[in-house]
Amino acid sequence: MAEITNAADCNTSAANSENTCPQSVCIDALRVYDSCGDKDCLTDLRVFFTDQVQSIIDTAISVRIREADVISVLTDLEPVPFHKGFYSVDMTFFFDINLDVFTSPGSSPVQVDGLSIFNKKVILYGSEGSVKVFSSEYGLDEIDIQNNSTRNLPRASVQVAKPIALSAKLCEISAIVNPPCRIPDRICECFGGEFVTSATRNVFVTLGMFSIVQIERNVQMLVPSYDFCIPEKECTNSSDNPCEVFSRLDFPTNEFFPPNVGELSSDNGCSCGCCKQKPTCD
Repeated sequence: MAEITNAADCNTSAANSENTCPQSVCIDALRVYDSCGDKDCLTDLRVFFTDQVQSIIDTAISVRIREADVISVLTDLEPVPFHKGFYSVDMTFFFDINLDVFTSPGSSPVQVDGLSIFNKKVILYGSEGSVKVFSSEYGLDEIDIQNNSTRNLPRASVQVAKPIALSAKLCEISAIVNPPCRIPDRICECFGGEFVTSATRNVFVTLGMFSIVQIERNVQMLVPSYDFCIPEKECTNSSDNPCEVFSRLDFPTNEFFPPNVGELSSDNGCSCGCCKQKPTCD
């Protein structure tokens, strides 16, 4: 097969006959204008509990963190004054903290879950745009859903790896502490009720977090297109009969008769067992 090295080669009859030249098509895609990655050590994050769990914490003598997970990240994007094209991304992270609570010496721990909240802000470049965007996906009412316009702001996306649970400590502080933001109802439902803000004993955790923040815009781009993605494999009909499905499985001979060292070391005459006959190219 002839190799296409540049666009000029696509004009040759030999290249066109082999259908190796891509066709340029226009697509609407999200382009990343700016991004940043962070490695944050979040120290002394207070853990909020519901009434039922807080009663267990009040009788605890020690706690141990098991794991942490990100429930959700709320983002707010606003233009930066006097800096055209730059935007501030305000992020609120909601963590599910899983703890082992010890209520007496030598007793088995009780597993409980609580909520920790962390706020973060970054400033990234997202370019400018002053047009209104109309789409058939939005509407003024339920009858006609094609006339609602949206602001031509970029989109902020946040990628977060699973947090690393580093430590937890139990403190006796009798004080009223309000959460740094309003906790959404859907997060309260995950824990089974409202969170208390005053307690005799409080838990503070330290987490390690890796995150990537991106600012993206919808742009029209010209890209090469070779062909449509047409499936080459036929769909097989599934049967409701479990025995029929089982009958199509091969017998696992190797599970009953594991290969010996001689069979592992010889494969098509190769001592390493990894040599295979390679196809030749004309």
